[in-house]
Amino acid sequence: MTSSPRHFLDLWRMESADLRAILDDARTRKAARAGWTQGRVDSDAPARDRVLAMIFEKHSTRTRFSFDAAMRQLGGDVIISTSADMQLGRGEPIEDTAKVLSRMVDAIMIRANTHEDVERLALASTVPVINGLTDKSHPCQILADLLTFEEHLGPVKGRTLAWVGDGNNVCASFIHAAGKFGFKLNIACPTVYHPDLTDLARASEMQGQVTMTEDPRAAVRGADCVITDTWVSMGDTDHDARLAAFEPYQVDDELMDLAAKDGIFLHCLPAHRGEEVTDAVMDGPRSKIWDEAENRIHAQKSILAWCFGAI
Repeated sequence: MTSSPRHFLDLWRMESADLRAILDDARTRKAARAGWTQGRVDSDAPARDRVLAMIFEKHSTRTRFSFDAAMRQLGGDVIISTSADMQLGRGEPIEDTAKVLSRMVDAIMIRANTHEDVERLALASTVPVINGLTDKSHPCQILADLLTFEEHLGPVKGRTLAWVGDGNNVCASFIHAAGKFGFKLNIACPTVYHPDLTDLARASEMQGQVTMTEDPRAAVRGADCVITDTWVSMGDTDHDARLAAFEPYQVDDELMDLAAKDGIFLHCLPAHRGEEVTDAVMDGPRSKIWDEAENRIHAQKSILAWCFGAI
């Protein structure tokens, strides 16, 4: 009897022990590569002879390059396509696509317009499906962020992270992660752009320490890490209203000064400099955004290794 594939769809679905194992593996793999060229294959090569299909319904820089590099470093290969290049773009049911690709590749990563499509893909697939981003969550990003946090500040358990800005998909995955990793999450956002209420309720059920406020200063005060994202995401149509609502939520030096003395700044990128964050913070000593971007490779390598049963 064939076992069910190990999908990586949302952090709230995962066991805490598995998430910790993935994060620890990522740290070990990164350390082992010190001084290596990017194309050198890891010594254990857990993806040897495996192929990852990458499907993009949204534009991508970090997700595309990091998953490609990750799979190569694990000893595998990739096939990359946009949905417009596939029959998906002409109306083929995503379940049919899943059944076909399951016979051609060993895993599928999809960056999708809707979360429902990723869930439907996973239900019909007999190989692991990885959520590379949807309108509801961005789990791969959060593991890279937590890897970055722990590199600079040590274990995240018991620490305080502050999210400032839109209650979007990245914010949602931080909410999912809070209970799994045992950190406190302060969220500051305008009421009209609050996070999904289902995510907040689920966090409460899972003993996640998540607090909400409209005051960014209250959220950031004493925090070990300050995180933000763009105010207008792909697909948002209320550009002017968002800019007006979020203006008081810009992360600048004055706001960062309220964080812990050794507190760091993270942003998943791309950033709209001068909107959600100032150049002084982006390029300042507290910013760890370039480590964060690089860590997409290392976190995703370990996600892939977990999907393949190597963790």
